[in-house]
Amino acid sequence: MFYGERIRLRGVEKDDIPRFVEWMNDPEVIEGLIIFWPMSSADEQRWFERLADREMVEKPLSIDMREGSGWKHIGSCGFHGIEWSNRLAEIGISIGEKSVWNQGLGTEGVKLMLQVGFETLNLNRIFLRVHANNKRAIRSYEKCGFTHEGALRQAVYQHGKYQDLLFMSVLRSEWESSRK
Repeated sequence: MFYGERIRLRGVEKDDIPRFVEWMNDPEVIEGLIIFWPMSSADEQRWFERLADREMVEKPLSIDMREGSGWKHIGSCGFHGIEWSNRLAEIGISIGEKSVWNQGLGTEGVKLMLQVGFETLNLNRIFLRVHANNKRAIRSYEKCGFTHEGALRQAVYQHGKYQDLLFMSVLRSEWESSRK
């Protein structure tokens, strides 16, 4: 497991499935995600079973927050599309537990993932895609050191209109400089 101040990142467990089903069927939670179709428990079960076939470092991680003397599952994150020859990966995160939104837990999760990516996986570039209207996520990514790289204009169709898809990234050298 990877530990931050208030959170930890751990492997996804079968017991997490009911929370994922709840979150992935909540319109507010999936607003900034690529998911747009209702998910059943059977869908999530099949997704979980297929995780065993993924490369270890591309398996999603559950995000838990410290709660009293225990832990509460609040979301997930992970790397995907890792290109080892170029030392780069895309990062994704979702805080599904709405009761803990706006407390900086997603920002802490991204910062912890950057540390894992640069210090454990020896990546050089970590990037993400974010919907242009997801202002809360964009602010969080900027706090973590992500730089705007560009946009795919009108690349996302949501709620009857098109919007831009932004690309942001952090280079290892930028991340190391920010930690000094």
